[in-house]
Amino acid sequence: MSATLPLVDVKSSNTRRQDLPALTGLRFVAALLVFFTHVSKPQNPGNPHLAAPFRDANLVTFLGDNGFRTGIVAVSCFFLLSGFVITWSAKPDQRLSAYWRRRVVKVFPSHFVTWALCMLLFAGVFTTNHGILNLFFIDTWFTDPSYWGGANGPAWSLNGEMLFYVVFPLMVIPIRRIPERKLWLWAGIVLAALVVATVLSQAFLPDTPPWQNTSIPKFWFVYFFPPMRLFEFAIGMIVARIVISGRWPRIPLSLVGVLAVGGLLLALVVPYPFNITLVMLIPLVLTIGSLASANLRGNRTILGTRPMVWLGKVSFGFFMTQAIVVFWFRPAVFGATEYGTAGGILLIAALFAVNLAFGWVLHKFVELPAMKYWGSSKKRVAGNAPRTEEPDKVPAL
Repeated sequence: MSATLPLVDVKSSNTRRQDLPALTGLRFVAALLVFFTHVSKPQNPGNPHLAAPFRDANLVTFLGDNGFRTGIVAVSCFFLLSGFVITWSAKPDQRLSAYWRRRVVKVFPSHFVTWALCMLLFAGVFTTNHGILNLFFIDTWFTDPSYWGGANGPAWSLNGEMLFYVVFPLMVIPIRRIPERKLWLWAGIVLAALVVATVLSQAFLPDTPPWQNTSIPKFWFVYFFPPMRLFEFAIGMIVARIVISGRWPRIPLSLVGVLAVGGLLLALVVPYPFNITLVMLIPLVLTIGSLASANLRGNRTILGTRPMVWLGKVSFGFFMTQAIVVFWFRPAVFGATEYGTAGGILLIAALFAVNLAFGWVLHKFVELPAMKYWGSSKKRVAGNAPRTEEPDKVPAL
């Protein structure tokens, strides 16, 4: 007998859960913040001095520093969303082999295509073995900054995603055993554990080499080291269970929005590494849980509109192609020209449009066909008709 995924919630194990379009739209918002991070002050290991959109050095520094901080918040949002969505969409009768295959097929074909293009177009001149580490999702397991990202820089976050996909069937066992009345308590316990791990890393890891107002080892441990990101996945899983159990409070989305903006502004001034996860974690949790709860009540949201859902569906492609657009397409087409404020804004808008088109192509011609042909397990039923597993309704990395 093949092993299957453990039950997430016994009461609703036999019904398919409702779609959550607002979370699909939220995924694009996070991908857009990451794109802004890279386009506002473009840097890669092979060419750390790429042309910026603007001539004004102070503006570039301001946008680059703050863009990096908002990108950090976006990555945390991705991890929380993945924990929530995979818990929400988990099928208890799904074989573990089928679950792991779907997760790999969801990510690896698009990753391989963009990795190969990055190596061919620009990264091959400065990386060899580092690029291989990036291909196989192990580049951020090392403390050497030259390893991080390798060929397709933004793809470093897939290291944490792949680790979570592997251990999710184990993580769900203790999380499903939490009594409903204690779910909020355990969300707080996991958050407290993350705080303790962050503080201890700053106390005991080396202070050199320096980086910003911390050190490379300290920053690496909190931001890049995949096991540290499992705290966010676990909190996302618990939040999913809270929503499933009907225990999520009805919080006005306007208030959630104010808290999210306030948290983001606070993250811009709190020093590293405490702004990486701790400052925005509670606002992000409130955002994800409240958007999901609003969808369950039938409330319309801006993030759940058709355009935002479409953008959310192509967000993985948009995320994976941004290095090609920023590090190759921009210098190849526009050279090293830097512009005034209006020209820089127009350049960023043009690069966004190109990135969106590239992301759609990757989604349409790589991600969807891969899921169609390799992502479904076919089981023979009466009459020898194949039965395929239903694709996830909320895209997850």
